Amino acid sequence: MSLSDILHYLRIGGFTLALLLLASVVALGVAIERLIALWGVSERSRTLGDTVHKHLLRGDVVAARTATERSDAVVADIFLAGFDRFERTRGSCDGVDSAVERERAQVGLRLRRNLWILATIGSLTPFVGLFGTVAGIMRSFKDLGLDVSAGGTGGTAAVMTGISEALVATAVGILVAVQAMAFYNYFQARLSRVLVELRLQGEEFVELLRERPVNAPSTTSSAAAPAPVEARPQPEA
Repeated sequence: MSLSDILHYLRIGGFTLALLLLASVVALGVAIERLIALWGVSERSRTLGDTVHKHLLRGDVVAARTATERSDAVVADIFLAGFDRFERTRGSCDGVDSAVERERAQVGLRLRRNLWILATIGSLTPFVGLFGTVAGIMRSFKDLGLDVSAGGTGGTAAVMTGISEALVATAVGILVAVQAMAFYNYFQARLSRVLVELRLQGEEFVELLRERPVNAPSTTSSAAAPAPVEARPQPEA
């Protein structure tokens, strides 16, 4: 198909074909944005998780929180929610697992952002293409009626060209739907794996925070303190 044929079909397709092409561009833009957002998510989360776990195994909660605050990994928000709850309860782990789970759900929503656009495009564009085809066929039969009224033969040549051009809308709608659903299924599979990793890291974080070694506070032995000197009574003159 030459460039002139493509331009011809674009001109014939009108508003319907322009809408389908716009949907294709939007789907591609969403896919690129999600690829950038999810690039290296698992690697950065595993790196931060290993660092925080090493600090917690030594009982150094301050160093673990400092490393978390300096990281841009998505799991950092989950760890910070646990640290905040841990500090509010003054060293108790009550409610830390609930805080971690709530923040993990929030992170999951942020990672799934804009995926609904791909699902919507994938489900609606075939019907938009079908609408364009039906409209084109209706226009072709109208032209046939006008040809007969003008004294024409009403042969198939009067409508076949219009129908073939109208079917382009259905073909484009199906192609755009395939593109959008392919992107959607890929991100769904990838996010399912990422969310499982985040859940496991959150559970391990809570366990290590609860089982961290606690150093006993240093105390001063009473034997080391100097004994008070009792005053001796002075003899009377």
